[in-house]
Amino acid sequence: MAGGAIVNTGGGKEYPGKLTLFVFITCVVAATGGLIFGYDIGISGGVTSMDPFLKKFFPEVFRKKEDDKTTNQYCKFDSQLLTTFTSSLYLAALVASFFAATVTRVFGRKWSMLGGGLTFLVGAALNGAAQNVLMLILGRILLGIGVGFANQSVPVYLSEMAPAKLRGMLNIGFQLMITVGILAASLINYGTDKIKAGWGWRVSLALAAVPAAIITVGSVFLPDTPNSLIERGYPEEAQRMLRRIRGTDDIHDEYRDLVVASEESKLVKHPWANIVKRKYRPQLTMAILIPFFQQLTGINVIMFYAPVLFQTIGFGSNASLMSAVITGLVNVFATFVSIFTVDKLGRRKLFLEGGAQMIVCQIIVGTLIAIKFGTNGEGHLSKAYAAFVVLFICIYVAGFAWSWGPLGWLVPSEIFPLEIRSAGQSINVSVNMFFTFAIAQAFLTMLCHMKFGLFYFFAGWVLIMTTFISIFLPETKNVPIEEMILVWRSHWFWSKFIADEDVHVGKAETEMSNGKPKSDAI
Repeated sequence: MAGGAIVNTGGGKEYPGKLTLFVFITCVVAATGGLIFGYDIGISGGVTSMDPFLKKFFPEVFRKKEDDKTTNQYCKFDSQLLTTFTSSLYLAALVASFFAATVTRVFGRKWSMLGGGLTFLVGAALNGAAQNVLMLILGRILLGIGVGFANQSVPVYLSEMAPAKLRGMLNIGFQLMITVGILAASLINYGTDKIKAGWGWRVSLALAAVPAAIITVGSVFLPDTPNSLIERGYPEEAQRMLRRIRGTDDIHDEYRDLVVASEESKLVKHPWANIVKRKYRPQLTMAILIPFFQQLTGINVIMFYAPVLFQTIGFGSNASLMSAVITGLVNVFATFVSIFTVDKLGRRKLFLEGGAQMIVCQIIVGTLIAIKFGTNGEGHLSKAYAAFVVLFICIYVAGFAWSWGPLGWLVPSEIFPLEIRSAGQSINVSVNMFFTFAIAQAFLTMLCHMKFGLFYFFAGWVLIMTTFISIFLPETKNVPIEEMILVWRSHWFWSKFIADEDVHVGKAETEMSNGKPKSDAI
């Protein structure tokens, strides 16, 4: 493995317990928070390719789209106002994630999910009833607040509830729900586009209320995680919950480690100041670079604007929506590959294989488009040629769906110690949302100016990020969250940032083995 990034993948101690039905059900319910994010990603691109929607809100774009003589294929949809409709949500999610960090820490993970669901519900109603661009964008901002709260709390909740050896599988449930949301949105767009009366786009936007209602109602019935209960001063409830989710009474070792982590976290009065300390440099680096890189894979170009993109490269309106459905299906099924392999193969192997697959596909797609459209954007795709383009886009989507898609949320959510976990996840979400916003806002202009070279641009970034992972990311599979410090301590590069006295888990274990637990909470 490049760069010597090899660590003990056995990960330290294994706590007793199994995957209980209770944990499985709670993780499935919590993961539905991903539906709202996925539905939005899938719905916006489809709606912005519908003629009645463009006529009502973006007439200039509609005129440009219809007038083939005045513009080339690459620049059909280039409009900053149109991209603001899509990207405003992600700017709102960025800001909301910082407020969500406080709610998650002080009140618990489930209440962040509830707040996110309710806000998204209001935004969906506003968008469905929109009469002007202002109403449209205000609704998008409310949707963004909902996404910010859900994306901040759900991955942390899943990582804390899951047994260490199955944490990857259960956490990727969040990404699976994102892909299901994207697919559902693509199918709905395909159906509503056939409504001749011209109000199909309203149905598409208003149906965002369905995933919002699912997470809103579901979160009310979710239990708090043991980590959150300890953090908020409910030790007896935390013990009961730990017994229930592990399916055993033998929870003493895991409980003590959670208490030790909580006591350490209470010494941290300002997690936002603490997170920049030298000993947290590895986690902070990953929380910034992994979501940054995830957006520069180019996936959101495909998912946000799939129908627009396919129309741009010569598909008809209906065919472009069907192509988005096909990529959505691939996205869902490929995510299952990650679910069933992430705790066996590990995070690094999936990252590296997926990266290589995406690089090859982006170069091929860029070349295929270049051959037909050149730099002037004039040309037409035959059905066979268009199918070939879709094939490689699907292979690219599959590579993302079992690597950077789920792992971009999983790895940052599992690497932070409790004392800075909520702040760390907020940084992860806010960086993700900022670059999602930037890419969404810039994409149509970039496509107009860079043309087929845009695919080569993203391929170059995927090469950089795959190299980064191979050198700097240690393997984190099967490692209990509260022992994750040991992973960084044994890494060839990151070990220089962590002193022996920073390894609190190791100290606690020594004290326990000598019969002197750090806490007498049991």
